[in-house]
Amino acid sequence: MVELIPALRAFAWTFCSNPEDADDLVQETLVRAINSFDQYNEGTRLKSWLFTIMRNTFSTRYRKRKRETVGIPDGMLNTLTTPATQEWSAHARDVYSALMRIPLQYRNVLILVVLMNETYEDVAKIYGCRVGTIKSRMSRARQRLKEELGEVAITDTMTSPEIAPVRDATNDANKAV
Repeated sequence: MVELIPALRAFAWTFCSNPEDADDLVQETLVRAINSFDQYNEGTRLKSWLFTIMRNTFSTRYRKRKRETVGIPDGMLNTLTTPATQEWSAHARDVYSALMRIPLQYRNVLILVVLMNETYEDVAKIYGCRVGTIKSRMSRARQRLKEELGEVAITDTMTSPEIAPVRDATNDANKAV
C-alpha cells in the first residue's frame, strides 16, 4: 500500500483545495482500507480499490459538511522546472480555472483519464459504473472544458507545457506502483 501513496495523493488533490486536506483524505482512506482489508477481493487492483474507498470517503465528508472543497493545489502549477513565459503562465491559470468550473463528476473522470493515465475500465471500477458511462462523462468533460476555454483545442490544452508537470508527476507516481 505504501507505494500507492503518491497516486493516492494525486487523486486526493482532485477533491481537496489544499495539500493538508488531501493528506488527511489519504490518511483516512488508508485507515479505512486497513480496517476493512478483509473485504478486499484477490484479483481486484489494489489501486482501484483504494481509489474507490477515497471517493466514498470524500463523498461521506462532503455530505456531512454540505460544502465542496475540490481542486488541484495552487502550488502544483508552480512546479515547473524552468520558468514559463508570462503567456503560458496565464494560459495555465486559465486551464486550471476552467477545470475547476466544470462539474465534479466530469472533472474527476477527466483528471483520472488524462492526467493520471487510468484506463476507462479502471475508472469505471472506481466509480462502480459501466465503461460507457465513463466515456460519456469524458466526452462531456472535454466539451465543458472546451466551452470554458473558448475555442482552444482540448488536446493542445492537455499537452501544454504548464500541464506537463502535473501529468508527469502523476505518471511517475503510477509507474512506481
